[in-house]
Amino acid sequence: MPITPFHIAIAVRDIAEARDFYGHKLGFPEGRSAENWIDFNMFGHQFVTHLNPNLGSEGKVQALYNPVDNHGVPIPHCGVIMTMEEWESFARRLEGVIDEFIIEPYIRFKGEPGEQGTLFFADPTGNALEFKGFKDIETELFQS
Repeated sequence: MPITPFHIAIAVRDIAEARDFYGHKLGFPEGRSAENWIDFNMFGHQFVTHLNPNLGSEGKVQALYNPVDNHGVPIPHCGVIMTMEEWESFARRLEGVIDEFIIEPYIRFKGEPGEQGTLFFADPTGNALEFKGFKDIETELFQS
């Protein structure tokens, strides 16, 4: 069955800041927008930022951290799964764009079923994002 695009909406503290981060820094094309929200094309998926004025201009969403492969994985998080080549290219593109990674790009579960490239970073509001790369998505994504 072919994979269809997902839709996810997250809260941000500032729409202009979200436009700069997702649109300019990460290079995700902008779709529809209004005063309080923006649609972005995140590798073919609809990623929407919605203003949450309750966060305030310096507010951050708070994540919990769950240990996975000797790293603290932020919960909640979202992101995109891609081929290893796409992931490697994206990771290189992030150099100089992301000041601080939550988890630097590396290969998780190396030599085991489900081996994957992974990296984590947060947007200015603190929303955690993960991007994964697999050599063969069809056979490795749900491998146990």
